[in-house]
Amino acid sequence: MTDATPATPLVSASWLKQRLGESGLLVLDATWVMPSEQRDARADYRHQHIPGARFFDIDVVADIDSPLPHMVPSAGRFARLMSELGMNREDHVVFYDQKGLYSAARGWWLLLLFGHGRVSVLDGGLPAWRAAGGVVESEAPHWQATTYRPELRTELWCGLGDLRANLGTQAELVLDARSTARFAARVPEPRPGLAGGHIPGSRSLPYEQLLNADQTLKSAAELRALFAAAGVRANQPVVTSCGSGLTAAILSLGLAVAGLPPGALYDGAWAEWGSLPDTAKAGGDF
Repeated sequence: MTDATPATPLVSASWLKQRLGESGLLVLDATWVMPSEQRDARADYRHQHIPGARFFDIDVVADIDSPLPHMVPSAGRFARLMSELGMNREDHVVFYDQKGLYSAARGWWLLLLFGHGRVSVLDGGLPAWRAAGGVVESEAPHWQATTYRPELRTELWCGLGDLRANLGTQAELVLDARSTARFAARVPEPRPGLAGGHIPGSRSLPYEQLLNADQTLKSAAELRALFAAAGVRANQPVVTSCGSGLTAAILSLGLAVAGLPPGALYDGAWAEWGSLPDTAKAGGDF
């Protein structure tokens, strides 16, 4: 099974305005908010969204039986949910979120993981769309279900065992998207019961450093400089991580926009590493 020509990882609001409504273009609102914000992402979508956009629930497109937040679902569950969303393998899927560039990258990475090459992120999300004169609607779109068949790309996915093995080899450079304060355990983790610190040998690269003030992604040249300063070298495998596997995808997106291999994403992230006695104890590598 082969998709059409892969899409660029990032599209602009003006690009989307010119093509909105075209056959084969599917826009998905992947807004996600921290539980502490006491907001409902789906309610935000119902209130306003890009015309025709469908809601991609990150906490539903997940392994709902896992105690860890929004872990990767099984291929069967992913196939069923994408079929219910009316997605076709040939569609050019564009993700956005209502913050700017935050949770949309997680949707982008999930589709890449399951073999969908034609997937992009709207640079700057809904704020950029509105700034470009794009209209919004509250009307619920209608669509027909499809039959979607994913193809898992395991090279984009990293598990706990892989990271444990990497402690000895340091073959892969681990980039942590959390704040420097969390990385250095200067502030408590937002999720209760987690140790502070970081994966030994990992480097701190807070995802906010990849963004401009308007929540758009920095230029490819600026991103390459940021990654080089964080220790990324040519041909070295990279693993991205964060608190729960969400903002790590922003680093993965940044790598792709910079023209670098996106590497793998550690899905369990600090929610897993910081909760286990053996790995949490090894997390104080300052």
